[in-house]
Amino acid sequence: MVAEQTIPGVILCFSATILLLLVCSTSPTTSITYFLDVLLPTGTHIHYGLYGSTGSKSRIGYRFDVPGFNLAESRLSSDAIFDLTKALVLHPIGAALAFIAFCFGLWGLCRHRMGTILMACLSSVAAFIIIIAWIIQITLFTIARTELRNQGFQAEYGYAIWITLVALVTLLIGFCAAVVGIFGRYKRKAYSEVRH
Repeated sequence: MVAEQTIPGVILCFSATILLLLVCSTSPTTSITYFLDVLLPTGTHIHYGLYGSTGSKSRIGYRFDVPGFNLAESRLSSDAIFDLTKALVLHPIGAALAFIAFCFGLWGLCRHRMGTILMACLSSVAAFIIIIAWIIQITLFTIARTELRNQGFQAEYGYAIWITLVALVTLLIGFCAAVVGIFGRYKRKAYSEVRH
């Protein structure tokens, strides 16, 4: 028999994990999701993701090297921007914590209150990390989009920014559901006392 009050938190933590895994598979790993889409005058697109851009090697921390873009005359050449691209590594950390919270939630489904408590704790830590990651990514890619547009490039946000936001909201709701689940009924009495 399962602890029904734990089910919503488990489902939400699992959903957040899947969404964050989509974000972690951004350019250059795959071209399905990306944070920023830059249209070159030649008609080709460059997608910027977690570990670089289309056609580049995967690495933590990168520069916005767009053909025809004068990097030296923009704010994108600063070391602070380079450091912000390194901080995008918070996404896989948040995804891992959301997955661990999901695993503890499964334990909570087996009628163990401690599993639900640990799911609530880890989902709150994951949500905190993803809040920081989302603030960093929206700041970074807004600056990049503005600088690229100032030099005549077409630059638009990608799906990964909004997928991260949905994962964040899912984690926050999952945390609330886990907290509510903590106070549910977990054990039945092994025997009942009969008084004569």
